[in-house]
Order: sequence, then C-alpha cells, then structure tokens
Amino acid sequence: MTERAPEGVRADEALLVVRAGEGDEEAFEVLVRRHSPAMLQLAVRLLGDRADAEDAVQDAFVSAWRKLPEFRRDASFHTWLYRIVTNRCLNRLRSRRPAADLDSVPEQAAPEHQASPARAVESRAAADALAGAMAGLSPEQRVCWVLREMQGLSYESIADTVGISLQAVRGRVFRARRYLTEAMSAWR
Repeated sequence: MTERAPEGVRADEALLVVRAGEGDEEAFEVLVRRHSPAMLQLAVRLLGDRADAEDAVQDAFVSAWRKLPEFRRDASFHTWLYRIVTNRCLNRLRSRRPAADLDSVPEQAAPEHQASPARAVESRAAADALAGAMAGLSPEQRVCWVLREMQGLSYESIADTVGISLQAVRGRVFRARRYLTEAMSAWR
C-alpha cells in the first residue's frame, strides 16, 4: 500500500521535479532511481513478463522526461508516474491479445526446511491456475484488479491513475473478482 511521504521528503521531491522540469538531468536521475523499483514492480504485476515490464517502465520514464515541463503538480510525481506506467502497460496488454501468461512472475520461495516437493508442486499448480485465470481478464479489468489487490491503491487513486470514473473502477474490480473467484473455485 502506498504511504504518504513525510513533509521533508515531499518538499525534496517537489524541488527535484521542478529542477528536472527545467532540464536538470541529475535531478531526473534521482527521481528515476527513487521511483524505478515501485514502477517496475507495478509493470511486472500488470504485464507478467519482466523484460516487457522493463521496456514499459523505460518508455514511461522517457515519456515523463519529455512531458515534465507540462507537469502541473495537481497530483504527486509518484501518482503521475503511476499513471504513465499504467497506460504504457495497458497499451502493451491491448496490443498483445490474448493476454500474457504470468509464469515469469517470480514466486516467493519457501525456506528450504519448509518446502516439500508436494507443496512445491501444489504451489506451482495454483500459480499456473491463477495465471490462466488472469489471462481471461480484459486488460482494463486486470489493471484495476492489480492496482487494487496487489498494489493496495484506493478506488479513488485507481480512478485517477487510469483516468476513469470511480464507478467504472468499482465495476471492473468487481467483475475481475467475480471472474477470478469462479475460475479459481477448484482451489478453494
């Protein structure tokens, strides 16, 4: 879940954004280093492929650099960047129909002493089932579901990030949940 940064960090970030908007490459480099991990995590969750996610995030940062002088600061830089990355990922998802497989998303490894072969097979099968189920979601539903369930964003933040109404977000998350619940019913 995203937390609100302390006042000093927000002021520091605001100064970096202003300087980067004026063409300061070093200031933008600091912003890239600061936000890359979160943006890459988001893109991997949305696209399911690390290489594709890295490309999307790189494209998003290039776009942010070009559009930074136009940034109105009515939202935080982080929120603005989230929107750019989400849109890049949505465009990639729409262009690659059918939806991508999530096999390349790394699983949390269990400690060696707790991992049994049977448990490992079961976990892999459940992950494969979820990947297959997620492939059945529309790109729009997938983005809203990932932002809500995996990134912990509020419905309002998702609406701002994706650029749709609050009701549309609620509807997409509801339909995604219903579909995934049905698709994963054998795993309950």
